[in-house]
Amino acid sequence: MKISRYFRDLRTAYEAELDDLTSDSEGKDVLRRRLADKRKEFGFLLQMIEVAPEMVAVVFYQGFRFSQPATLQALLGHAEDGLPDWFSLGKAVALEPWADSLAQAALQQPGGARFLAVAAALEYLRQHAHAAPAPQDSAHDDDDARDEDEHDDDFDTLSADDARDPQNSRTREEASDNWLSDVGFDPKK
Repeated sequence: MKISRYFRDLRTAYEAELDDLTSDSEGKDVLRRRLADKRKEFGFLLQMIEVAPEMVAVVFYQGFRFSQPATLQALLGHAEDGLPDWFSLGKAVALEPWADSLAQAALQQPGGARFLAVAAALEYLRQHAHAAPAPQDSAHDDDDARDEDEHDDDFDTLSADDARDPQNSRTREEASDNWLSDVGFDPKK
């Protein structure tokens, strides 16, 4: 399964949010009570669907049924700016009866259809936690890896160890000039 960086990051935040809701300071399981409280506050929480969807999506914990995993797996490969909305999921996802009124409230909000698709994807990831994400394969991730490889054997830069070594003939300024010229700026000289 190919998971975009967007969903990898959201998955981590979603799991952390669920962990925070799961137990109290004494270690008692309070997830059901806290989810019930969040569901009561859903109207207020809808303000956060754009900035912190993972904090709102937890209200749909166990609220989706998935009949077409391939559709969800395709959704998980999308970057944030290319996400399809709830209506594009068609029959691949169904709501549990108790979640329908929450979904209807979300759909009344700008961005609500997109949020529901994100919530469904996060819940799909949670239910299929055994499905490990594929290696990072977006073009951006490849560029980052190439950049790291190119700089691995860059002898013109000054490492932290070199900076502390008084015997080293290179100085911070020389290393800075070399780095600036490598990224397209004229050296200070």
